[in-house]
Amino acid sequence: MTAPLKRLDNQTARAVFMDCHALAELPSGEAKGGALLNLIQRLGFVQLDSINTVARAHDLILFSRRPSYRGAHLKRLYEREKELFEHWTHDAAVIPMEFYPHWHLRFQRDADLLKARWKNWRRDGFEQQFETVLKHIRDHGPVSSSDVGKDEKKGSGGWWDWHPSKTALEFLWRSGALTVVGREGFQKRYDLTERVIETQLCPGNMHCDAEATVDWLCNAALDRLGFATSGELAAFWDTVSAAEAKSWCARALAKGDIEEIEITCADGRHRKVFARSNLADQSLDLPQPPGRIRVLSPFDPMLRDRNRAERLFGFHYRIEVFVPEPKRNYGYYVFPLLEGNRLVGRIDMKAHRDRDMLRVKALWPERGVRWSDARTRRLNAELDRVRRLAGVTQIEFANDWLKDPK
Repeated sequence: MTAPLKRLDNQTARAVFMDCHALAELPSGEAKGGALLNLIQRLGFVQLDSINTVARAHDLILFSRRPSYRGAHLKRLYEREKELFEHWTHDAAVIPMEFYPHWHLRFQRDADLLKARWKNWRRDGFEQQFETVLKHIRDHGPVSSSDVGKDEKKGSGGWWDWHPSKTALEFLWRSGALTVVGREGFQKRYDLTERVIETQLCPGNMHCDAEATVDWLCNAALDRLGFATSGELAAFWDTVSAAEAKSWCARALAKGDIEEIEITCADGRHRKVFARSNLADQSLDLPQPPGRIRVLSPFDPMLRDRNRAERLFGFHYRIEVFVPEPKRNYGYYVFPLLEGNRLVGRIDMKAHRDRDMLRVKALWPERGVRWSDARTRRLNAELDRVRRLAGVTQIEFANDWLKDPK
């Protein structure tokens, strides 16, 4: 008779997941230099995003865990101290330089994928620009996309329909020949990888062991998720295939490195996942998440997998940036609100820096959440912290209800 699987109740599963994402402890502590690097290593990566309604995603992700954080701290760590590199996970992200050796497999796979895909997006000719682009950078130093292909014609397919040299830049970056060394106004600057990365680690100088890389990526993903299905492990870095993650789980299970357990979802259903064999014991010592309210980025690691967040926290969230306004349920860029181990609402707000003001347009408590006076005070305290991050001095509410919601 097969022994029943160990089971984590929903509260414990939330605690494990939040601890992995550095949200279980009180948001405090140093947020620059080595301390900031340690936080990013713990998360694995931090997604970059250009939308700046209050603060850019990467800044709010780090701020929600370390309120002393400011954007200059990340810029210094990335551009001056070279402790981070920028590449792709599920999207553009800054990643600890320590992880760079494990990205060679990604370079190879992106090269194969993008060569085939981009030819179908009316960018014919970008491969012919490789040597021209590389020579320009070799002769003139780091460039942005506006420095190359000035005489080339863009396609008519929208903002993403780049001219051939811009496409060549992106391809050479994604495949490892170029490295992004920083951003100006959120526009990437590219340099030759051999000028940025230690010689022995550069593509072409280091053997890529696919099996060892898959092993590292799956182990690192599990450590940062706490528990996961094979599909969730594959999706974390978005380099490992679903089949590779499934095979890794089978091997790790056979060796006793992991075990299969069940977690209880927010709706009471049970879900089979993989976890370290000591997770159930370790979970007994986890801290209770602090009761203060925190504004989360829509791209926060805790919410990146929308389906997982819904299963674990009962919180259905979809960003509506690309949804026509009449069809939106909430707003253009709505921020989730975390309190303790619950997502208690969402808020629509924007920093109007020309008016020195953070304007709160709307607030939606989650179903079953009573918005008490104490909760209002906690939210106002958080809004005061957020407006400092946004660089404004005033908070304006669109109506009186938002000042004191009942």
